[in-house]
Amino acid sequence: MNCSYSTELNDVAKKLKITWVKSTIGCRREHRRTIRALGLKRLHGVVYHDPSPQIKGMLRKVSYLVAVEEVAKS
Repeated sequence: MNCSYSTELNDVAKKLKITWVKSTIGCRREHRRTIRALGLKRLHGVVYHDPSPQIKGMLRKVSYLVAVEEVAKS
C-alpha cells in the first residue's frame, strides 16, 4: 500500500481561524462562556482550532459574535 495518499491529506488539511468581533455585553451567560471555552480572551482576539464537531457546534452557537476563516495548516 502506498502511503503518499495520507501525506497528501495532511497537505490540504485546514485549520479554523476564529476572531472575536462583537462584544458579549448583553448576551446570554451561556454565549459568554462559549467564547471563553473557545480560548478567546479579548475582543478582536484570534485563536486557531482544528475543525471538529464540537468546535463547529460552539461556533454555530456564537456565530453572531465571531468571524471564522479556513486557513491552511502550517
